[in-house]
Amino acid sequence: MGMFDISYAKSSAMPSGGEFDVVVIGAGPAGLASAIYASRAKLNVVVIDKGIVPGGQIATTSLVEDYPGIEKISGEGLGESMKRAAESFGAIIKLGEIVKSIKDNGKLKEIETSKGKYSAKAVIFATGARYKKLNVPGEGKFFGKGVSFCAVCDAPFFKDKNVVVIGGGNSAVEEAIYLTKFASRVTLMHRRDKLKADKVIQDRAFANSKISYLWDSETLEVLGNEKLMGLRIKNTKTNAISDVQCDGVFVYVGMEPSFELVMGLADLDGQGYVMTNERMETRTKGLYAAGDVRKSPFKQAITASGDGAIAAHEAEKFIEANY
Repeated sequence: MGMFDISYAKSSAMPSGGEFDVVVIGAGPAGLASAIYASRAKLNVVVIDKGIVPGGQIATTSLVEDYPGIEKISGEGLGESMKRAAESFGAIIKLGEIVKSIKDNGKLKEIETSKGKYSAKAVIFATGARYKKLNVPGEGKFFGKGVSFCAVCDAPFFKDKNVVVIGGGNSAVEEAIYLTKFASRVTLMHRRDKLKADKVIQDRAFANSKISYLWDSETLEVLGNEKLMGLRIKNTKTNAISDVQCDGVFVYVGMEPSFELVMGLADLDGQGYVMTNERMETRTKGLYAAGDVRKSPFKQAITASGDGAIAAHEAEKFIEANY
């Protein structure tokens, strides 16, 4: 990862496991903000994330320009900056480590990972959300071989190629713009006849001559033999079916929460989002949820960071009262 290799190596070299005041699961904005606030309060904190770079989903964003106090920064740059801030107060950041289970043993929570076992007085669950799949034939077959959920990660593989971006929200439009730096042609395909992205982002896309639009269309199948060759699509108004040739497909059709680890420990809504009160408390004492995994009306890096700060503050008060 270039200039960040040293810090990553330092984090991974630290032994896994042990007893902590607070275990934070997830190194996105919510998790890292909670680590900053908890470690600044002199609590012993570890952050565990399966990814190899900090920042969660925001690390896959090419440009962040709406985080207060920062004019423009890459998503990976923002994640790294938050990681350094947490470490400066003493938090340990463990990347590339998969959490397998969380158990409530009464006085302490037990967290088992791919590399060890941790115990904690409080757990802040900040696993965020993942991109939804299309769930159509061919998507799985060509995942990583033409189908991608991360333009920042995979755009260089499509230099001078023809790609389709599926979706109409901020992520889809921003990544379509980013892909124009590499691909010869980018088609933005949306199931409606207008985009959902913020107006300022739409204006940039409409001003980019390398982006064309395919409205009122949904994917039926990803086509190809040894390599991806295109999409079979249906017009949502006329039901007409047609094929679209392309070399790559980038999917941005919404998010779903990564809730599985707290099943049985927290209440979930119908979509799997973790239910909390305004203090980020779940129904299990000492277990907090923050960020995109939590049921909330607005999901941005700034709101996730706010959740993390509240969760850390409440965890500090919980530990003071009970230990």
